Amino acid sequence: MSGKVMHFEIPFDDGNRASGFYRDVFGWQLVPMPEMDYTMVMTGPSDPETGPTEPGFINGGMFKRGDEIPSKGPNVVIDVASVDDALGAVESAGGTRLTDKQPVGDMGFTAYFSDSEGNVIGLWESA
Repeated sequence: MSGKVMHFEIPFDDGNRASGFYRDVFGWQLVPMPEMDYTMVMTGPSDPETGPTEPGFINGGMFKRGDEIPSKGPNVVIDVASVDDALGAVESAGGTRLTDKQPVGDMGFTAYFSDSEGNVIGLWESA
């Protein structure tokens, strides 16, 4: 398990407005993925297959805000070797599983939990 923060997610109410805001203010590159109802966010130089090409930054995504987890507020996503093992460790340490392990296309798996302070955090397991 790497335990590294490797991704962030930002919810939006209006996708075009949010995309324009982050593109104009920070120069981020945004790639809509309509089939997943998601927008990939590149915050710096990136390779489409491997991600950031320089140290010191991470990429992220944006999605429609809703009532279900994780879409109420921004969150970070932590890289783990096994989502199932990480969820077990979260629960043993007093956290709460918010979602079960879910596939994300053929890229990997995700899940969300609440930490001991009530923050929503994502997990990522590469395929």
